[in-house]
Amino acid sequence: MAVFKILVTGTFGSGKTTFVKSASQIDPLLTEKKISHPHEFPEKETTTVAMDMGKIKIDPNTEVHIFATPGQKRFDFMFDILSKGIIGAIILVDATDPASIEEALEIYKRIKQHYDIPVVFGVTKLDLPESKDLEEIMAHLEVDDYIKVVPVDARNKEDVKRAIIELLQMV
Repeated sequence: MAVFKILVTGTFGSGKTTFVKSASQIDPLLTEKKISHPHEFPEKETTTVAMDMGKIKIDPNTEVHIFATPGQKRFDFMFDILSKGIIGAIILVDATDPASIEEALEIYKRIKQHYDIPVVFGVTKLDLPESKDLEEIMAHLEVDDYIKVVPVDARNKEDVKRAIIELLQMV
């Protein structure tokens, strides 16, 4: 059986933990802790402090181990630790947060500077009224034609699996 390791990364609140929960066919390993300053983030009660990890069997011969990074800047050191041995990355972009798009570009540059791996941008929260549309986000990302940008509802198992398969097809 082929076993692959992928990284799911993105900004704070972009849906990384939800992505792992939706994708994983085992009880995922989550390192969620209560937010220490809830007034700064009223929409969230918890935050990832080390990583989230799950597994999904794509087919009888392919298993993917999914590692998600924390979203807060103070945990950036986990990025390099979790990136060891990855064959690709999915960068989640929050369609409701313009800063998320800029940060996703920075994450992409960081990955490309240190790793020769394929990257998929997964755009989340497109169903919310304050979201930008996918085409506008794609234009702003200014990615090359060979980079995939896919809509992903991190709560939806099929959307998440489709994003993972898109990434695996690029390997």
